Parts: sequence; structure tokens; C-alpha cells
Amino acid sequence: MIQVFVTGGTFDKEYNFITGELYFKETHLNGMFDRGRCTLDVEVRTLMMVDSLEMTDEDRDMIAHNCKRSKFDKIIVTHGTDTISETASCLANAGIKDKTIVLTGAMIPYAFGTSSDGFFNLGSSLAFAQVLPAGVYVCMNGRYFDWDKVKKNKKTGFFEEKHIV
Repeated sequence: MIQVFVTGGTFDKEYNFITGELYFKETHLNGMFDRGRCTLDVEVRTLMMVDSLEMTDEDRDMIAHNCKRSKFDKIIVTHGTDTISETASCLANAGIKDKTIVLTGAMIPYAFGTSSDGFFNLGSSLAFAQVLPAGVYVCMNGRYFDWDKVKKNKKTGFFEEKHIV
């Protein structure tokens, strides 16, 4: 069984065709699993629906608390891409033992259809959660990164390895 915690981010944003604004309604995850014909046992739980730029330390503590309390040792967290590394760091330093935690997101909302990378990132996260050893990872663009070796390249919109000097 894989625990999936929803926190919001671009992954779950909707588009208001009248105002042009993005907003949250409800998670798309259950529909994505159905559409992707997922045969894995997953338990989806929405913790919050926030833009990661508005995420607080208290929100991150809540995510860590839920990861610690989860009875499952494989966890996926959907998250906004702007502060996904901050949350990964919080989880890595929260004393969570013997669990594989994979954070993922999308640059384009799933509601935008085939132009969204969310579907691909979710599928990649499912695979990585099953095969990676215990630890905290970020999964984007078909790759996984250790929590402390990843950065979002704001010029290209891709995630890449952060070189520690």
C-alpha cells in the first residue's frame, strides 16, 4: 500500500475561464489513478490545498506529522514546485525512520489536459516509491533526486541536481 498525501500546488489547480485565475476545488488524484488504470493499492488523503508559496512552517510540520503517523512505509506527497525542496528538507530532518517519501508536483495543472506534466510525474513517483530505499526524494521530469541535491531551475522550468560546493 502506498500512502498519498495531497497538499495542493499547481498539480490540483483549476482554471477559471471567466477571470483567468487559478484556484483550488478538490484533488484530481483519485481520477488520475483511475484514468491511469493504476492497479496499486493507494490511500489518498488531502492534508491541505495551498499554493506552495503560501505554505507555512506549521503546514510543513503537519505534513511531517502525518508522514510519521502513517502506517505505510511508502509515501507520496503532491506539492507545489516552488517550495518543494523546503518541505523535503523539513521531512528529511523530522526524524522519520524506515519510510520512503517521494515528493512530486507539476508545472502545469492537471486540469489543463495533455499539456500537464502532472500525470507523468505522478506515475514516476509511484514507481520510485516502490523501488527506492528509505529516505526523502523529489521526483520531477522522470527523475528522482535526493532531498538535499535538488533545485528548481527557474529559467528552464526543470528540476536538476544541485551541486554542493
